[in-house]
Amino acid sequence: METSPHAATPRRPRSLALGLVNTMTARIRDGHMRSGDKLPTEAEIMGEFGVSRTVVREALSKLQAGGLVETRHGVGTFVVGTGEATNFRIAPEQIATALEVIAVLELRIGLETEAAGLAAVRRTEENLRVMREALAGFAAAIRDDGDALAPDFQFHLEIARATQNVHFLDLMNYLGTMIIPRARLNTARVAGESRREYLQRVNTEHESIANAIANQDPEAARAAMRTHLANSRERLRRANEAAGAGR
Repeated sequence: METSPHAATPRRPRSLALGLVNTMTARIRDGHMRSGDKLPTEAEIMGEFGVSRTVVREALSKLQAGGLVETRHGVGTFVVGTGEATNFRIAPEQIATALEVIAVLELRIGLETEAAGLAAVRRTEENLRVMREALAGFAAAIRDDGDALAPDFQFHLEIARATQNVHFLDLMNYLGTMIIPRARLNTARVAGESRREYLQRVNTEHESIANAIANQDPEAARAAMRTHLANSRERLRRANEAAGAGR
């Protein structure tokens, strides 16, 4: 039996995976999926796009390799960047010790203190809505003993977005959730607190920043952000010094 020259050629899995990568990359870059957002489950993606689990996993692997998403086992896959920043790099293996986390916090103090001041002057009502949404997600994670990394990063990311300066946003997008110290270290243990106590204090500091931005008080916003990040730096510094003295 002859095959019609017009018969459709089945698409190979690799072509399907690349098509899925392109679609999801477009959603991330046009803002339909923001950094900190959790991706749909594999089953949901399979259902939406009519592809196999193999295709979905290959696509997610490519997105992760491109710096757009990050998979946390047992939790899910999250958007962490747009994949467009490629020159500046802080690799995960560069944030493995307390001293390395302190170095990143020093960078964040310079970057985010000024971002908070600009956000207080330039923020929109939509920026405030997303900040409050992130704070609510953080509070829910404390209450439910869940993962607070995504709403924590979303809060800081929205402050960068509220500067209305794309360079602040791009750098925060690139850094992703790995800039949150407890993504790399057990910061509650370092601080000598329970996890709940630690997160509640962090949430209170976030509220102070959000209130200053909502009140359009740039100096208060800068002070609140500096206090928030400096507190984390000093706790880690003291713990590192104590550990060194105990050797």
